Amino acid sequence: MNVYIGTSGWSYPRGEGTWNGNFYPPGKINELEYYCRFFRTVEVNSSFYRPPAPAMTAKWARQTPDGFRFAVKLWQKFTHPQMFEAATGEAALISSKDVILFQSGIEPLVKTSKLGALLAQFPPSFKNNKSGRQFLDAVIAAFRKYPLAIELRNRSWSDDPATASFFRENNVAWVQIDEPRFSSSVAAELPVTADTAYFRFHGRNAAEWRHGNNETRYKYMYSPEEITELAQKLNAAAQQTKLTFAFFNNHWKGWAPRNAVDMMKSLGQPVNELPGFGAGLFPSE
Repeated sequence: MNVYIGTSGWSYPRGEGTWNGNFYPPGKINELEYYCRFFRTVEVNSSFYRPPAPAMTAKWARQTPDGFRFAVKLWQKFTHPQMFEAATGEAALISSKDVILFQSGIEPLVKTSKLGALLAQFPPSFKNNKSGRQFLDAVIAAFRKYPLAIELRNRSWSDDPATASFFRENNVAWVQIDEPRFSSSVAAELPVTADTAYFRFHGRNAAEWRHGNNETRYKYMYSPEEITELAQKLNAAAQQTKLTFAFFNNHWKGWAPRNAVDMMKSLGQPVNELPGFGAGLFPSE
């Protein structure tokens, strides 16, 4: 099985939930190179806020070992137009120029065979209606030459069998997510729809999911029993695909890398043990 386990992002330098002193040792280090001591893949979140510069992605390619894979999140202009307009004051009118700009940014990863997938994460408000389907079709058409994974959070998509059929026809991975459940949530069990499977584990902190901030919302450590449960889902998907990615997004104080290592152990993968730099590594904190 070709299963890659990692975390959503690798740099959390500030705030109460920082990784500094919790996952990263004290002092100045190259965080990406240190991260690579433990994992073979990472999900890039900074690309959600702005297209990556080719010089930056070329640097990432140089800093990572052969066989390392990046999953790159699409720019918010492609998936969250209202958020983009609120942040920039500009209309989120997607053009071929925008697509080319993003493609040029990831080209160094493509050339070095280090692009594992593109992630299109849509918000819970993105529904299965005429405009939603047209928007989704446009995103797939623009990026179909890459391994593409799409995260849909509204149940209107999983309530419609046509969604899975559409993804299969286009070899698009339907991202399977683990997060707190609400009446509007997409189904907990989603079908495998491509030759790549893609999982994201956001944690189950229901109390703060809608009312917490960008740190406390992800304050959740998966238990050994929950890791076993999720590992079974990974194993089942990996039997049907050529490549499987799984990323932990419960990033509070470095809990994501802790759980990522737990998952690797559960799957029988070799691991380098994480040193404990701070009490914040433990869920009692």
